[in-house]
Amino acid sequence: MPASSTPSRMPLAVYALTAGAFGIGTTEFVIMGLLMQVATDLHVDLASAGLLISGYALGVFVGAPVLTAATARMPRKAVLVALMVVFTVGNLACALAPNYALLMAARVVTSLAHGTFFGVGAVVATSLVPEARKASAISIMFTGLTVATLLGVPAGAWLGLHHGWRATFWAVTAIGVLATLVIATLVPHDRNAPAPGSLREEAAAVLRAPVLLGLLMTVLGFGGMFTVYTYIQPLLTQVTGFAEAAVSPILLVFGVGMILGNLLGGRLADRSLRPALLGTLLALAVAMGLIGLALHSRWAMVVLTGLLGAAAFATVSPLQLWVLQKARGAQSLASSLNIGAFNLGNALGAWLGGVVLARGAGLTALPWIGALVPLSALVVAAWALRLEARSAAGTACPQSLESEQAR
Repeated sequence: MPASSTPSRMPLAVYALTAGAFGIGTTEFVIMGLLMQVATDLHVDLASAGLLISGYALGVFVGAPVLTAATARMPRKAVLVALMVVFTVGNLACALAPNYALLMAARVVTSLAHGTFFGVGAVVATSLVPEARKASAISIMFTGLTVATLLGVPAGAWLGLHHGWRATFWAVTAIGVLATLVIATLVPHDRNAPAPGSLREEAAAVLRAPVLLGLLMTVLGFGGMFTVYTYIQPLLTQVTGFAEAAVSPILLVFGVGMILGNLLGGRLADRSLRPALLGTLLALAVAMGLIGLALHSRWAMVVLTGLLGAAAFATVSPLQLWVLQKARGAQSLASSLNIGAFNLGNALGAWLGGVVLARGAGLTALPWIGALVPLSALVVAAWALRLEARSAAGTACPQSLESEQAR
């Protein structure tokens, strides 16, 4: 795929990928607003309904590397279209599922498309633009995910409340059909894409230290964010003192922060990746620390909830671009693994928050514990940059010696 010849404008194909990201983001998170309806209709308890979220996340984590490896020799456009078909069929199966077991199976099938779509989509998006706009292309594609959180999830929850939870999945199925058509129409064929290496070569590429450290940064960064965000409702109501009706508007502020932070992170990473990587992880830790200080101030919590969303999603493009740059020869696989790492971080963050509460530390401890996790990601990032500098210095020294001997 040739890079865009007009660097001031983003190719329409990138926005087509955004449409797919919107649908996938909606189906991942909308179940959170439908748990009570699903539990009642399918005669299961709320905890069992909550496992529909965990099952989806596990499917993303497992399915991302498996499907990416399995489709490595297929044209990328064909992979993206096939994944959107899987997504659409999976949501159709959710809408028709007669019982809990089949709904869980349909959710897992749907989740298999998630990681590989974002992984391959990030590679395609960066191939469509010049070098100086690659992080921005990633951030625009991921805007679909953030807009899904801001608009798609509340709309799906409203639809489920008034017309039943199955209506929500019918609507997401329709989104899947439209996104499939848009991607098939606007994304160009990748005739000039490099031939993929063997599975052994790709595995060796993603097992390099810089790639593994990048994946660890992703897990820790989002693990910290979900340590707090998973329990944002009780934090706002039981600690800050908001009424339950105020939670949804405040979460809209979080969603706006996600969109702005996502776009800002792409711009910063395009200017200079290393400062963007360190700066966004530091900002995420600071945002959670500020929440810990301001838990009893209503106006401050509204502002800081938006700041948390902005700081968290400002890390997305720098982390994704780092992994793409360090996994030469296995970019699709590494990019998909990084999407799996995002979801693993989500699950681990929710688990860590639960452990904190189970040990009796209380809700007020969550922001402080959460802040330590991205700080550890910052340490990993600094370590990765140090290793990179040592490697560059080691490469330069032999060249200098050869040059001196030639003289």
